[in-house]
Amino acid sequence: MIRFEPREPASLSRLILVPVAAAVVALALAAIPMGFAGLNIFKAYGLMATGAFGSLFAFTEMLTRATPLILTGLAAALAFRAKLWNIGAEGQLYAGALAAVAVGTGVIDAPSFVLIPLVVFCGALAGGLVMLGPTLLKTRLGVDEVVTTLLLNFVILLFVQMMLEGPMKDPMGMGWPQSEPILDAAALPKLMARMRIHGGLIIALVAALGVYLLLKRTVWGFEIRAVGENANAARHAGIPVTATFIRVGLISGALAGLAGVGEVAGLKGYLTADLSPGFGYSGIVVAMLAGLNPIGVVVAALFIASIFVGADSMSRATGVSNYLADLIVAMALISVLVSGLFLRFKVRFVGQRHTEGAAK
Repeated sequence: MIRFEPREPASLSRLILVPVAAAVVALALAAIPMGFAGLNIFKAYGLMATGAFGSLFAFTEMLTRATPLILTGLAAALAFRAKLWNIGAEGQLYAGALAAVAVGTGVIDAPSFVLIPLVVFCGALAGGLVMLGPTLLKTRLGVDEVVTTLLLNFVILLFVQMMLEGPMKDPMGMGWPQSEPILDAAALPKLMARMRIHGGLIIALVAALGVYLLLKRTVWGFEIRAVGENANAARHAGIPVTATFIRVGLISGALAGLAGVGEVAGLKGYLTADLSPGFGYSGIVVAMLAGLNPIGVVVAALFIASIFVGADSMSRATGVSNYLADLIVAMALISVLVSGLFLRFKVRFVGQRHTEGAAK
């Protein structure tokens, strides 16, 4: 018989080692199907490293891909800290993008120093309001937020498609379902000439620092951590649990909405239904790899982004599908979950006689 026994709280070094080991294990496991595909494993990983870090262009592409992952990772990490299971960052991302396009395509005529903050604020507000609904359903009616946030992803995407086929469709788009382009005055500035890296990266890094300070240096952060540890005990101690959930939901949704703002106002310039290849779902992996640590989210997002960008490059060079990146990310998530289990619990094998004696 197998029995799980709680361990002592893990040391900082062990907490850092677990996600690193999970990433190494994921890369090792991914080498198995690569070998069956006939690839030289060392050459394949070398191509991936070169594709992500081998040139200035490759490095900036990796940072560009990491930008929305940092924000959706922060959205998941903050919500999960309070045990508010936000699985809807994908929908919140699209809501933020839709709001950014609605404001930034000519509705308001203003200079950049007014229009850019307005677009960013409206995108964050839209993402936060989308998460507010499931949060209120959880706190008022006890509805499972995993279900509501997950299903809202599909509702919002269908709504975006309807808007792109209807009132927000670009009349100059030659029939393609896309929005009008963001005005130059509303676009986030490029950080480097002739590169796609944009000001959304600065927003993401500031957000990571802000969430870290919120959790570690403020009363709200203490309340979030207390509610996440034990909501009933926190309520008994006088902490406003419902208000804490609502704050966390609004901030979490706003962070995911900012990811959508960055993709339309910083990178693509207009909204399409395929804006995100799953940044909201990948953000959950980023948060878990980071151990829900906001600073760790940045590192984990860079790792996941380098996998995606490197796999694209390797795929072009070898002809192997770039879905290998999804395989590595999935294995990294499984590895970190399993390692987290063994980090919290010791496994003991108990004999039948011992079990019967304990029962008596």
